[in-house]
Amino acid sequence: MAKTSIFAALPLTNFKTPSQFRVKNSSIISFTETHFFRQSISTGIVRSSTPRGIGSVSCSSVTDEASSEELQVRTLTWKWKGYSIRYQCAGTRGPALVLVHGFGANSDHWRKNTPILGKTHRVYSIDLIGYGYSDKPNPREFGGEPFYTFETWGEQLNDFCLDVVKDEAFFICNSIGGLVGLQAAVSKPEICRGLMLINISLRMLHIKKQPLIGRPFIKSFQNLLRNTPVGKLFFKSIAKPETVKSILCQCYHDSSQVTDELVEAILRPGLEPGAVDVFLEFICYSGGPLPEDLLPLVKCPVLIAWGEKDPWEPIELGRAYSNFDAVEDFIVLPDAGHCPQDEKPEMVNPLIESFVARH
Repeated sequence: MAKTSIFAALPLTNFKTPSQFRVKNSSIISFTETHFFRQSISTGIVRSSTPRGIGSVSCSSVTDEASSEELQVRTLTWKWKGYSIRYQCAGTRGPALVLVHGFGANSDHWRKNTPILGKTHRVYSIDLIGYGYSDKPNPREFGGEPFYTFETWGEQLNDFCLDVVKDEAFFICNSIGGLVGLQAAVSKPEICRGLMLINISLRMLHIKKQPLIGRPFIKSFQNLLRNTPVGKLFFKSIAKPETVKSILCQCYHDSSQVTDELVEAILRPGLEPGAVDVFLEFICYSGGPLPEDLLPLVKCPVLIAWGEKDPWEPIELGRAYSNFDAVEDFIVLPDAGHCPQDEKPEMVNPLIESFVARH
């Protein structure tokens, strides 16, 4: 029986590429065929409306020295509503891609995708507010109104496209990031050219998916975590290298890909001031939209890809999303876990390229 975890979005890697993908309508797309789609990518760009003056961009550092096959990835800072937002980017031509991480992760989770895709695309990977090295405002500062919600992150994503990308973009999203991409695409459909959802979170802890008899107990437990020292003790118990590694080994099919580098990339920003409050706020966020609420409202093409060995988001349940009109294909990624973009980049990168090339 598949496990459900509050950590539905963390990172990893594996480079053995299968020869075929299984697709929504039982057709087969070979790995070689998907790679060749990239040759038809259009270089024509249609600009979106003039961006609002909502932020400013500054360069904070340059990282990831380029190899002979990879572009240099720049690390930059964008000011959004007074908050500092980190993002990384690569590439100067082709369609714009915005890569959106999941819960507990950050833009480093796309480190095996950004420099590769940047050879033929303008690629941006962003730290959602509250995560990574973006600012982490205390959720209690907002007068009791929830701040860390998909509406907030969806607005951040759309504003990022208007203010930084200055163009329409494809949203490439993993896990909880898939809800962010969906919310953004529904809120401002003129910005999103297409959505690729990689192991989107099913939100199995959502209040609607809990039995009626258990809902009062869930609410009480959430209050315990958020409003007593229990929550911070719980966070302290898991914010350790050995615990993070154990969690990652659950969600990666190939546990050998859970390296010290990966553990540090996930853990280090999670130890910054304010991270514990964001963590507790989100695991107590059992409302908001479900994928099945947003998919019927999406106007752009959607591709769903799913690591078949995901222990947290069962592929049997994920297949139901292929029935929505906007979903073009449901592609099974063999021998991949919850984060295929990091575990199987040689499989996922050409799949992204082929999806973008078709639109």
